[in-house]
Amino acid sequence: MPSQPTNAGIVTDEQGDRHIPESVRADGSTRKAIKIRPGYRPPEDVELYKNRTAETFRNRGKGPIPGTEGLKDDKAEQSSAASNKNAKRREARKKAKAAADTSEDAAKSNPAGDAAPTAEEVDPEVEQEKKARNLKKKLKQAKELQSKKEGGETLLPEQIAKVIKINELIRELDALGFDAEGERKSTSATPEAGKEV
Repeated sequence: MPSQPTNAGIVTDEQGDRHIPESVRADGSTRKAIKIRPGYRPPEDVELYKNRTAETFRNRGKGPIPGTEGLKDDKAEQSSAASNKNAKRREARKKAKAAADTSEDAAKSNPAGDAAPTAEEVDPEVEQEKKARNLKKKLKQAKELQSKKEGGETLLPEQIAKVIKINELIRELDALGFDAEGERKSTSATPEAGKEV
């Protein structure tokens, strides 16, 4: 009984002779069987050496993370562990949300127990302070650049643009309730005007 054909179609019979068996062409004519001399290996049957590093480099954009091709068998175990972990996380979130809802309900039922102000009440004031500090810093830099320019130093175009914006920065500070030096404007009606932190 002949062996299985190789990639080139070569079959070895019982006597050890190698040949390509006869076949039928598309037009119906028959190809003769071709004898293969002993020791000859066609290029299709030669096994190529595969360098793993070079193969990885060629396939660098096609697969997942480099080096994880051999780990595909372990994915089944990891996915079940990961899904268990995620399920535990979801359960913990549900419990935390339920606890937060019950504490909210308790706070609503006891309106006198409002000890700390909420972040929403403090937020606009804090934002205004942040803007004022930022504008004060920009104004200081612009004034330093202006004094350098008056001293005769040459400035870069970006630095000149900062010097030009001095009046605009002062107007923005004024709109926020601060003077040109970045200090809060004093008003006689408010007691906080004398306090400076």
